[in-house]
Amino acid sequence: MTTHGDCILDGESLTIEQVLAVAFGQPGRPRVVLDEAAQARVTRAAEAVQQLLARGEIAYGITTGFGAFKDRVIAPEQVEQLQRNIIVSHAVGVGDPFDIPTTRAIMLIRANTLARGHSGIRRQTLQLLLDMLNAGVHPLIPQKGSLGASGDLAPLAHMTLPMIGEGEAVYCGERLSGGEALRRAGLEPATLAAKEGLALTNGTAVMCALGVLQTARAELLSQTADVAGCLSLEALHGTDRAFDARIHRLRAYPRQQDCARHLRALLAGSQFTRAHDSPNVQDAYTLRCMPQVHGAVQEAVAYARWVFEIELNAVTDNPLLFVDEVTDEVTVLSGGNFHGAPLAIAMDYLGLAVSGLGNISERRVMRLTDEASNTHVLPAFLTQQGGLNSGFMIVQYTAAALATENKILAHPASVDTIPTSANVEDHVSMGCTAALKLRQILDNVEHILAIELMAAAQGIDFRRRAMGAQTRLGQGTQVAYALIRQHIPFIEQDRVMYPYVEAVRKLVAEGKVAGDVNRLTEA
Repeated sequence: MTTHGDCILDGESLTIEQVLAVAFGQPGRPRVVLDEAAQARVTRAAEAVQQLLARGEIAYGITTGFGAFKDRVIAPEQVEQLQRNIIVSHAVGVGDPFDIPTTRAIMLIRANTLARGHSGIRRQTLQLLLDMLNAGVHPLIPQKGSLGASGDLAPLAHMTLPMIGEGEAVYCGERLSGGEALRRAGLEPATLAAKEGLALTNGTAVMCALGVLQTARAELLSQTADVAGCLSLEALHGTDRAFDARIHRLRAYPRQQDCARHLRALLAGSQFTRAHDSPNVQDAYTLRCMPQVHGAVQEAVAYARWVFEIELNAVTDNPLLFVDEVTDEVTVLSGGNFHGAPLAIAMDYLGLAVSGLGNISERRVMRLTDEASNTHVLPAFLTQQGGLNSGFMIVQYTAAALATENKILAHPASVDTIPTSANVEDHVSMGCTAALKLRQILDNVEHILAIELMAAAQGIDFRRRAMGAQTRLGQGTQVAYALIRQHIPFIEQDRVMYPYVEAVRKLVAEGKVAGDVNRLTEA
């Protein structure tokens, strides 16, 4: 029985927002439920597998080995052992385990793929995966070991281990053996039937989960960058003239125009911007070209969202089962939907774009701290007693270090490949590698934007001293400035700075900067 607020899986309509709700929610809130029509499809496909076995047909991964062993026929009495073996032999991931939200997203996406009814898993086995998710039995899944074809084999094998009473899982905050975690949650391990081990491990759920979570972060950071850039513009006595809608209509990129509109809204009513009749007619590129640069990043974010909205409801294992609705004839087709190329390319593109967002932000930090570059609008390194105090000198170094690291991380993983399985699986996507790099790039940009917001707020305070306490910021930047000052003070003299950087980074990561501002400007 379903209730209002449940996340209902039908294999066709899962959204990014639902993934985020389940990933960051508490176990069972929202509860994940298998749609009734999906239950029927799953049962029909599982019955089709049994028909193939009864007829003695040869089908990859059902009655044969895997990879280079595709031509090794398996005896009927060994079919269940084959499915167990794929799990235990493939669970060879290394590195730190994924965090709980990522693990929950992986489980949800894998279950949704199986709900389409082309994979041959039994309903009770799929239900065990959902029961684990709802109960908060979270498999320990190492982060490294996937080549992105045939899907995310090693990490998904680790996801499956607790389902058969093996491996490890976290339950109620405690790291336990897979069997003990199930026992404490009141669940029983499964004995995998034909095709089930392959169905659970063969696919893109890990790289898809990472991509969904990082795309959501990138959306947030792109909005935050607009806020940070506008606050910097005000601190530097810049002009909003370059954001005039007439300029951007002549280039017609949708998100460039959207970004310019957003910047105008953030700065509306500001008394910190430069008058239009000033002889200083234009700003440096890092201020003047925000719509062009930030807008281009937002195009990449939109592309990534488009890719992952498709992938969430894709069937990505192999082989796939097709049952004729009239004749009940079963067709087994081997293909390559497990290949992560579309995801890897999207994540490399997104990583490249967000690295650029970090670059332009770091350059604005440089301008805020370099007295010559800001034409003496602000004191050197945003401190009044330079020499005795270093002010924001080394804060800018940190931003520069992170931006430089991103230039290395932005090298695309999707252009690389390495043959595996005796050269049968001879082209791989490296999609999981692309996802892990993207996550690190986003971590770095979070910090860079936090540093820019800190520096810009410091600059605003210096300008306010010269202009008067009642001088108004823009309607959006005022909200951001007030939020920052709730958590960190104006820095009059040198002090330990890293707690302030972390405090603002948390505001960025939790969406408070972008969220608070957007609620006002969109009202």
